[in-house]
Amino acid sequence: MSFVPVAADSDFPIQNLPYGIFSTQANPRPRIGVAIGDQILDLSAIKHFFTGPALAKHQDVFDEPTLNRFMGLGQAAWKEARALLQSLLSAGQARLRDNTELRARAFTSQASATMHLPATIGDYTDFYSSRQHATNVGIMFRGKENALMPNWLHLPVGYHGRASSVVVSGTPVRRPMGQMRPDTSQPPVYGPCKLLDFELEMAFFVGPGNRLGEPIPVSKAHEHIFGMVLMNDWSARDIQQWEYVPLGPFLGKSFGTTISPWVVPMDALEPFVMPNPEQDPRPLQYLCHNRPYTFDISLSVALKGEGMSQAATVCRSNFKHMYWTMLQQLAHHSVNGCNLRPGDLLASGTISGPEPENFGCLLELSWRGTRTLELGQGQTRKFLQDGDEVIITGHCQGNGYRVGFGQCSGKVLPALSPA
Repeated sequence: MSFVPVAADSDFPIQNLPYGIFSTQANPRPRIGVAIGDQILDLSAIKHFFTGPALAKHQDVFDEPTLNRFMGLGQAAWKEARALLQSLLSAGQARLRDNTELRARAFTSQASATMHLPATIGDYTDFYSSRQHATNVGIMFRGKENALMPNWLHLPVGYHGRASSVVVSGTPVRRPMGQMRPDTSQPPVYGPCKLLDFELEMAFFVGPGNRLGEPIPVSKAHEHIFGMVLMNDWSARDIQQWEYVPLGPFLGKSFGTTISPWVVPMDALEPFVMPNPEQDPRPLQYLCHNRPYTFDISLSVALKGEGMSQAATVCRSNFKHMYWTMLQQLAHHSVNGCNLRPGDLLASGTISGPEPENFGCLLELSWRGTRTLELGQGQTRKFLQDGDEVIITGHCQGNGYRVGFGQCSGKVLPALSPA
């Protein structure tokens, strides 16, 4: 228990302690903080407490405006920092609790803070690792017999996304303009996307990287995973459908990707680990691992249209539904010698489960626009409308506490008119 008050339904008890980058009106400098209850602990104000063997010579990482350098220090530093923070914040520890002057400098209410991207994201990769999602999309476009492509059960399929358009929760996302071919008997047309969608995803930040030409073995992959965030990988389905053959997603995805601001460390998620899914056929040896690395994270998506007094939940899913693990994604990503760097972002792909309410995007929920979602308050949807706000939340439920991620939200702005 912490001396900082934490509500029973808070995402941020002492068992969590996620990292983020924040600023305030009084101090506009972005800096590293840790969430506890409804407060933020400014690590730059308490950096002198980090005197352990892994951090004593690296206290300056807590003066940085991003988490990249801290991510790059590796597991020993992360574990040392977490142990110290849990000690400092505990109800029985006086060093911070009884230092009134330091507490006044070190704590900020979350309500008064502006959150920023947690890291400078050098590269962003999006995987496609939910079997249910891949199967549903395959059925829609290719039929049941060819739902999964021949490679899908043998490797974690992915593509390189656009890091520059990853934005922090709360940032509006503009409806994209682009080229589409809604009528296959006619030439393509240019205009605003008509089939705008969300995608319920999670993502992890890379810690220490690897040298070019030197793969990360799956047995060591966990040492390179810093923590996780929620993600909405916005999708323009009509632009994507026309452009994606033969090289994959491009403008249908690169206009915006939203992530939650708080990075939940893997040690906070460890109590919620589950056995990995059975994989048949057995993957090639470089992808095989015995370490459990599937996590029970409850996820939901709510949609609030203009004129709605409250948001309507349209999806309830769980990260445990993923077929490929994060260890396999990381090992596969680097198996060719590709060099990963601290702060790189690797995403899960849409997280869908076996039941219709578990489907993680409107493409599935409306089954390619053939079904209408009833939101209540006189509102229906097949795809997103201008003014819609999409709110993703997620948490792990412990015994008397929850480890949560906060919100990943964004509102759709109208497309800009063509010049």
